[in-house]
Amino acid sequence: MSVIFNDLENKKILVTGANRGIGREIALHLGEQKAHVICSMRPGRDAFTMLQKEIENAGGKASKVEFSLNDSKAIKEELEKFIKEFGPIEGLVNNAGISKDTLVLRLKEEEIDEIIDINLKGAMLVTQVLTRHFLKATNVSIVNVSSVVGLMGNPAQTAYAASKAGLIGFTKSYAKELSSRNIRCNAICPGFIKSDMTDVLDDKIKETYMSQIPLKRMGEGREISNLVSFLLSTASSYITGEVIKIDGGLYI
Repeated sequence: MSVIFNDLENKKILVTGANRGIGREIALHLGEQKAHVICSMRPGRDAFTMLQKEIENAGGKASKVEFSLNDSKAIKEELEKFIKEFGPIEGLVNNAGISKDTLVLRLKEEEIDEIIDINLKGAMLVTQVLTRHFLKATNVSIVNVSSVVGLMGNPAQTAYAASKAGLIGFTKSYAKELSSRNIRCNAICPGFIKSDMTDVLDDKIKETYMSQIPLKRMGEGREISNLVSFLLSTASSYITGEVIKIDGGLYI
Protein backbone atom coordinates (compact mmCIF):
# COMPACT_ATOMS: atom_id res chain seq x y z
CA MET A 1 0.00 0.00 0.00
CA SER A 2 1.28 3.47 -0.91
CA VAL A 3 1.08 6.43 1.43
CA ILE A 4 0.60 9.83 -0.22
CA PHE A 5 2.12 13.04 1.14
CA ASN A 6 0.58 15.92 -0.78
CA ASP A 7 3.26 18.45 0.14
CA LEU A 8 5.81 16.55 -1.99
CA GLU A 9 3.97 17.53 -5.17
CA ASN A 10 6.30 19.38 -7.58
CA LYS A 11 9.22 19.22 -5.12
CA LYS A 12 12.55 18.55 -6.82
CA ILE A 13 14.09 15.53 -5.10
CA LEU A 14 17.36 13.87 -6.07
CA VAL A 15 17.63 10.09 -5.68
CA THR A 16 21.07 8.56 -6.18
CA GLY A 17 21.23 5.02 -7.52
CA ALA A 18 17.69 5.33 -8.87
CA ASN A 19 18.14 2.79 -11.65
CA ARG A 20 17.58 -0.36 -9.60
CA GLY A 21 16.53 -1.94 -6.33
CA ILE A 22 15.49 0.25 -3.42
CA GLY A 23 16.48 3.42 -5.29
CA ARG A 24 14.13 2.61 -8.15
CA GLU A 25 11.29 1.87 -5.75
CA ILE A 26 11.88 5.19 -3.98
CA ALA A 27 11.91 7.06 -7.31
CA LEU A 28 8.64 5.43 -8.41
CA HIS A 29 6.97 6.16 -5.08
CA LEU A 30 8.00 9.81 -5.30
CA GLY A 31 6.44 9.84 -8.76
CA GLU A 32 3.17 8.81 -7.12
CA GLN A 33 3.60 11.84 -4.84
CA LYS A 34 3.74 13.93 -8.04
CA ALA A 35 7.27 15.04 -7.19
CA HIS A 36 9.91 16.06 -9.72
CA VAL A 37 12.26 13.11 -9.33
CA ILE A 38 15.87 13.67 -10.32
CA CYS A 39 17.35 10.26 -11.03
CA SER A 40 21.09 10.02 -10.51
CA MET A 41 22.82 7.27 -12.48
CA ARG A 42 26.30 6.35 -13.55
CA PRO A 43 27.18 7.40 -17.13
CA GLY A 44 26.16 4.85 -19.74
CA ARG A 45 23.19 3.41 -17.86
CA ASP A 46 20.16 2.91 -20.12
CA ALA A 47 17.54 2.36 -17.42
CA PHE A 48 16.22 5.93 -17.36
CA THR A 49 13.79 5.85 -20.30
CA MET A 50 11.59 3.14 -18.79
CA LEU A 51 11.86 4.65 -15.31
CA GLN A 52 10.90 8.07 -16.65
CA LYS A 53 7.77 6.64 -18.28
CA GLU A 54 6.72 4.92 -15.07
CA ILE A 55 7.28 8.05 -12.97
CA GLU A 56 5.34 10.20 -15.42
CA ASN A 57 2.52 7.65 -15.70
CA ALA A 58 2.23 7.83 -11.91
CA GLY A 59 1.77 11.60 -12.10
CA GLY A 60 5.29 12.83 -11.41
CA LYS A 61 8.07 14.36 -13.46
CA ALA A 62 11.47 12.78 -14.07
CA SER A 63 14.89 14.16 -14.97
CA LYS A 64 18.28 12.50 -15.12
CA VAL A 65 21.74 13.52 -13.94
CA GLU A 66 24.74 11.36 -14.75
CA PHE A 67 27.88 11.07 -12.64
CA SER A 68 30.00 8.55 -10.82
CA LEU A 69 30.02 9.04 -7.07
CA ASN A 70 33.82 8.87 -7.02
CA ASP A 71 34.09 11.80 -9.46
CA SER A 72 33.73 15.02 -7.45
CA LYS A 73 34.14 17.25 -10.51
CA ALA A 74 31.32 15.52 -12.40
CA ILE A 75 29.05 15.61 -9.34
CA LYS A 76 29.45 19.37 -9.02
CA GLU A 77 29.12 20.08 -12.74
CA GLU A 78 26.01 17.94 -13.25
CA LEU A 79 24.18 19.23 -10.20
CA GLU A 80 25.03 22.88 -10.87
CA LYS A 81 23.87 22.44 -14.47
CA PHE A 82 20.53 21.02 -13.35
CA ILE A 83 19.98 23.73 -10.73
CA LYS A 84 20.76 26.47 -13.25
CA GLU A 85 18.03 25.11 -15.54
CA PHE A 86 15.36 24.01 -13.06
CA GLY A 87 16.08 25.81 -9.79
CA PRO A 88 17.16 24.55 -6.34
CA ILE A 89 16.81 20.90 -5.41
CA GLU A 90 14.60 20.61 -2.31
CA GLY A 91 15.18 17.05 -1.14
CA LEU A 92 17.86 14.39 -1.33
CA VAL A 93 17.96 10.62 -0.96
CA ASN A 94 21.52 9.30 -0.73
CA ASN A 95 20.70 5.74 -1.71
CA ALA A 96 23.46 4.55 -4.05
CA GLY A 97 25.74 1.92 -2.60
CA ILE A 98 27.79 -1.16 -3.37
CA SER A 99 29.03 -4.14 -1.41
CA LYS A 100 31.74 -6.71 -1.97
CA ASP A 101 31.18 -9.62 0.39
CA THR A 102 34.72 -10.73 1.15
CA LEU A 103 36.49 -11.92 4.27
CA VAL A 104 38.66 -9.17 5.72
CA LEU A 105 41.91 -11.03 4.99
CA ARG A 106 40.99 -11.24 1.30
CA LEU A 107 39.71 -7.70 0.93
CA LYS A 108 41.81 -5.71 -1.54
CA GLU A 109 42.73 -2.09 -0.88
CA GLU A 110 41.08 -0.95 -4.12
CA GLU A 111 37.86 -2.68 -3.04
CA ILE A 112 37.93 -0.83 0.29
CA ASP A 113 38.50 2.45 -1.55
CA GLU A 114 35.63 1.84 -3.96
CA ILE A 115 33.14 0.93 -1.23
CA ILE A 116 34.05 3.93 0.95
CA ASP A 117 34.13 6.29 -2.06
CA ILE A 118 30.65 5.35 -3.27
CA ASN A 119 28.80 4.55 -0.06
CA LEU A 120 30.17 7.31 2.17
CA LYS A 121 32.36 9.86 0.43
CA GLY A 122 30.04 10.10 -2.58
CA ALA A 123 27.03 10.81 -0.36
CA MET A 124 29.02 13.47 1.47
CA LEU A 125 30.13 15.13 -1.78
CA VAL A 126 26.60 15.24 -3.21
CA THR A 127 25.26 16.66 0.05
CA GLN A 128 28.05 19.23 0.22
CA VAL A 129 27.37 20.54 -3.29
CA LEU A 130 23.64 20.83 -2.62
CA THR A 131 23.87 22.38 0.85
CA ARG A 132 24.58 25.90 -0.39
CA HIS A 133 21.43 25.64 -2.51
CA PHE A 134 19.43 24.07 0.31
CA LEU A 135 20.04 27.27 2.26
CA LYS A 136 17.87 29.09 -0.29
CA ALA A 137 15.01 26.57 -0.14
CA THR A 138 12.42 25.79 2.52
CA ASN A 139 11.57 22.56 4.33
CA VAL A 140 14.58 20.70 2.97
CA SER A 141 14.99 17.07 3.99
CA ILE A 142 17.82 14.59 3.41
CA VAL A 143 17.43 10.84 3.80
CA ASN A 144 20.59 8.75 3.92
CA VAL A 145 20.08 5.06 3.20
CA SER A 146 22.41 3.27 5.58
CA SER A 147 21.95 -0.37 6.62
CA VAL A 148 21.27 -2.43 9.71
CA VAL A 149 24.74 -3.86 9.01
CA GLY A 150 26.14 -0.44 9.88
CA LEU A 151 24.70 -0.91 13.37
CA MET A 152 25.30 -4.60 14.07
CA GLY A 153 28.14 -5.60 11.74
CA ASN A 154 28.24 -8.72 9.58
CA PRO A 155 30.92 -11.26 8.66
CA ALA A 156 32.51 -10.70 5.24
CA GLN A 157 31.07 -7.18 5.06
CA THR A 158 33.65 -5.20 7.02
CA ALA A 159 34.15 -2.44 4.46
CA TYR A 160 30.44 -2.20 3.70
CA ALA A 161 29.57 -2.07 7.41
CA ALA A 162 32.22 0.61 8.00
CA SER A 163 30.86 2.74 5.15
CA LYS A 164 27.28 2.47 6.39
CA ALA A 165 28.31 3.19 9.99
CA GLY A 166 30.16 6.24 8.69
CA LEU A 167 26.99 7.39 6.94
CA ILE A 168 25.18 7.28 10.28
CA GLY A 169 27.86 9.47 11.86
CA PHE A 170 27.64 11.88 8.94
CA THR A 171 23.85 12.04 9.32
CA LYS A 172 24.00 12.96 13.01
CA SER A 173 26.74 15.55 12.58
CA TYR A 174 25.10 17.16 9.55
CA ALA A 175 21.77 17.36 11.40
CA LYS A 176 23.42 19.16 14.33
CA GLU A 177 25.21 21.53 11.95
CA LEU A 178 22.32 22.49 9.64
CA SER A 179 19.08 22.00 11.58
CA SER A 180 19.11 25.65 12.67
CA ARG A 181 18.72 26.47 8.96
CA ASN A 182 15.62 24.26 8.74
CA ILE A 183 17.48 21.51 6.88
CA ARG A 184 16.65 18.10 8.30
CA CYS A 185 18.78 14.98 7.88
CA ASN A 186 17.87 11.42 8.88
CA ALA A 187 19.16 7.93 8.15
CA ILE A 188 17.26 4.73 7.58
CA CYS A 189 18.73 1.28 8.15
CA PRO A 190 17.04 -1.38 6.02
CA GLY A 191 17.46 -5.02 6.92
CA PHE A 192 16.78 -7.97 4.63
CA ILE A 193 14.75 -6.38 1.81
CA LYS A 194 13.38 -8.20 -1.22
CA SER A 195 15.21 -7.01 -4.34
CA ASP A 196 16.93 -8.21 -7.49
CA MET A 197 19.95 -9.03 -5.33
CA THR A 198 18.00 -11.21 -2.89
CA ASP A 199 16.10 -12.93 -5.71
CA VAL A 200 19.24 -14.81 -6.74
CA LEU A 201 19.98 -16.14 -3.25
CA ASP A 202 19.57 -19.83 -2.52
CA ASP A 203 16.35 -20.69 -0.66
CA LYS A 204 18.33 -22.11 2.27
CA ILE A 205 20.22 -18.84 2.65
CA LYS A 206 16.93 -16.93 2.63
CA GLU A 207 15.50 -19.26 5.26
CA THR A 208 18.57 -18.75 7.46
CA TYR A 209 18.20 -14.98 7.26
CA MET A 210 14.45 -15.03 7.90
CA SER A 211 14.83 -17.32 10.91
CA GLN A 212 16.67 -14.43 12.61
CA ILE A 213 13.90 -11.91 11.86
CA PRO A 214 11.05 -11.74 14.40
CA LEU A 215 8.53 -10.89 11.66
CA LYS A 216 9.74 -13.97 9.72
CA ARG A 217 9.77 -12.36 6.29
CA MET A 218 11.74 -10.09 4.02
CA GLY A 219 10.84 -6.44 3.81
CA GLU A 220 9.30 -4.99 0.65
CA GLY A 221 10.71 -2.08 -1.32
CA ARG A 222 7.44 -0.22 -0.92
CA GLU A 223 7.81 -0.36 2.86
CA ILE A 224 11.16 1.43 2.46
CA SER A 225 9.80 4.03 0.04
CA ASN A 226 6.83 4.81 2.32
CA LEU A 227 9.28 5.63 5.12
CA VAL A 228 11.50 7.70 2.83
CA SER A 229 8.56 9.75 1.54
CA PHE A 230 7.42 10.36 5.12
CA LEU A 231 10.87 11.64 6.10
CA LEU A 232 11.01 13.89 3.02
CA SER A 233 7.60 15.37 3.78
CA THR A 234 6.55 17.96 6.36
CA ALA A 235 4.71 15.16 8.19
CA SER A 236 8.12 14.51 9.79
CA SER A 237 8.98 18.18 10.32
CA TYR A 238 10.13 17.64 13.94
CA ILE A 239 12.37 14.67 13.15
CA THR A 240 16.06 15.16 12.44
CA GLY A 241 19.29 13.33 13.25
CA GLU A 242 17.40 10.06 13.67
CA VAL A 243 18.56 6.60 12.67
CA ILE A 244 15.49 4.50 11.90
CA LYS A 245 15.74 0.74 11.57
CA ILE A 246 13.35 -0.92 9.13
CA ASP A 247 14.36 -4.53 9.54
CA GLY A 248 11.43 -6.56 10.85
CA GLY A 249 13.00 -6.60 14.30
CA LEU A 250 16.32 -8.12 13.21
CA TYR A 251 18.35 -5.76 15.39
CA ILE A 252 16.48 -5.01 18.60
